[in-house]
Amino acid sequence: MTAKISRINPDQLHETPGYHHITVVETGRTAYLAGQCPLDQGGSLVGPGSLEVQVDQVVVNALAALAAVNAQPQHVVRSVIYVRSDDREDLGLAWHRLTASALGPAFTSASTLLGVAQLGFAGQLVEVDLTVALPD
Repeated sequence: MTAKISRINPDQLHETPGYHHITVVETGRTAYLAGQCPLDQGGSLVGPGSLEVQVDQVVVNALAALAAVNAQPQHVVRSVIYVRSDDREDLGLAWHRLTASALGPAFTSASTLLGVAQLGFAGQLVEVDLTVALPD
């Protein structure tokens, strides 16, 4: 049985820039992807100093992780985006680049965007954490 996914924006809550306040999964299995980082297949940081290049690598990595569990971006039911910055323009840039990418449908579900002081790898500017309702 394929998981039924419902995305809801109650009238009592503010409008969003594309995500939904609530995502409900009725049935099925779930996958929790580790935070996807801007590292190439060899483990080297891609795009030092460039948020755009790093976001693009995170997209590539997230799509590969989804494919490994036979899932697609529309199967994502929760995302958390971490951007190493306290500048709202940087957070907006990351959000817009992610939502305009091939991974974009992932960010129509419940989503959180955070500016943080530090991430795990030296020079890392972005990381994306995804929860997926797996299709059959």
